Amino acid sequence: MTTSAIPASANVPPDGAGGRRSHTAPPVPAAEPGSGVAARLDGLDRLVQYGGGRLDPVLLEDAVELLDRAGQRLRLSGDHTVVTLAGGTGSGKSSLFNAVCGLELSPTGLRRPMTSRAHACVWGLDGAGPLLDWLDVDKRHRYARASALDTERDDSSLHGLVLLDLPDHDSIQAVHRAEVDRFVSIADLLVWVVDPQKYADAALHRNYIVPFARHAAVTLIVLNQIDRLQSFEVEDCVADLRRLLQAEGLADPRIVTTSALDQAGVRGFREVLVDTVAARRARGERLHADIDRLAERLAAYRGDIEPPSGVAPDRRAQLVQALADAAGAPAVAEAMESAYELRAADFVGWPVGALVTRLRSDPLRRMRLTELRDELRNAFTGPIGAQQGDIDTALQGVTEGVTRTLPEPWARSVRAAARSHASELPESLGAALMDALPSFNQIPGWWWLVKTWQYFLVLVSGLGVLWIALLLVYAVVGPDGGDPNALLGGTGLIPYVTVLVACTLGMGALTSAACRNLVALQAAKHGQRMETHMRERIEEVAQEKVLDPVAAELDRYGHFRHEVTNVLNG
Repeated sequence: MTTSAIPASANVPPDGAGGRRSHTAPPVPAAEPGSGVAARLDGLDRLVQYGGGRLDPVLLEDAVELLDRAGQRLRLSGDHTVVTLAGGTGSGKSSLFNAVCGLELSPTGLRRPMTSRAHACVWGLDGAGPLLDWLDVDKRHRYARASALDTERDDSSLHGLVLLDLPDHDSIQAVHRAEVDRFVSIADLLVWVVDPQKYADAALHRNYIVPFARHAAVTLIVLNQIDRLQSFEVEDCVADLRRLLQAEGLADPRIVTTSALDQAGVRGFREVLVDTVAARRARGERLHADIDRLAERLAAYRGDIEPPSGVAPDRRAQLVQALADAAGAPAVAEAMESAYELRAADFVGWPVGALVTRLRSDPLRRMRLTELRDELRNAFTGPIGAQQGDIDTALQGVTEGVTRTLPEPWARSVRAAARSHASELPESLGAALMDALPSFNQIPGWWWLVKTWQYFLVLVSGLGVLWIALLLVYAVVGPDGGDPNALLGGTGLIPYVTVLVACTLGMGALTSAACRNLVALQAAKHGQRMETHMRERIEEVAQEKVLDPVAAELDRYGHFRHEVTNVLNG
């Protein structure tokens, strides 16, 4: 025996020389030159963040698992290549394992299954301990090729190889199948050992070949036990196996033939292992294949059409109008217009006419006028400014145009973004209307001038009436022989004073009518300005509570599409 194995009693040290375990995490080695693994993993991490809460949770969990596994693998030895020998019952993978190792390390025989736990043989000890711990290989089944005599068998060319013999993938023991599934998901190079009788085994192809078809670069098919075939039968068998693999999506499959009866029978397989270990690319290629497989699943959520940056202008205008209607902005503007006219009547109205009207009007009117400002303001101090049902109706259809071309999960998230602040909208709209109401203390200057003029006319009219009354009283009850012309000008002036009073009353009425027409025009403009102002405030609320969240979600989707493209092309 030219070499020796180091079994459990002299196991591979967990962390290098001396067998002392380090309490600090090993440094993260750089990825293989030019591999771009780190950049693609960063992109995948961003995709997970973009898709959180939006995409299939199982897909996101798989992505997180890959990120965690890839991060751990990159922190472990890059000088070692993990190669798994997997296959079905009776394929001879344990015999092939022993033939490559040069020792009977893995049990073989007729009893099935012979291999119940993974066996590992390591060429090169430095840095292998943490890697084997991460692989969770039982310490009783770890072996090392470290003899100085290894050079006699050219085993030095395999320095850096971690060869694993796995249980049967078709074992009746569920724990064995789980062991195979675990190692298949983390190995750097997948070696499937098949025999001439069962190379088309449906379980192998359905459960492993087809799902890992994207991993052709890190997959090797070994047709073992060719010693049972004639030479022409070997060629036919390989051709049929290749055809089957290509039909299942394994592009340009690598197939080697072996026989574990002697060293010559495994020479081709050893050469593949030597090339793989020397290139030190298997780790990066495996991670690339895993990323490709996951990126294709994520690409299903990437639409072909570039998404819009936000809601279209016509949809935006419809939303603002619907929210304005829901908040009652047109009614408030109309009320403000009426309030403007009522308040103006106190200044530009004819006081005589107002007095007559008040004598026969509701006595509460004056109180209502004085409290109108508070009533209007108090109507919009809380969420009663708009009903939730009206808000929900207004939000319907706002994203119809932007979601039409989006994949359903993203369309759903955009619609949810539009409604993310729906419960806050009634109060926000009420506050917007309240802030838009002007102060009633602002009185136009010309109102005061008209009021002064009207009261001057009232004074003149009152003096004229008083003059007429005095003339009549003096003429009737004055002293005999008195000269009325000495005091009031005589009763002959009564018609003229009456005309003066009538003229002042008419001027007041005409002034009031003219001013009311002017006030009506200004009130209409005032109402329009108020409605415009309220619409501007409502538009600000719509922008903050509806349109900005929609734009942010569309931007998130745009970044997702861009990142998927980068990861796929990485």
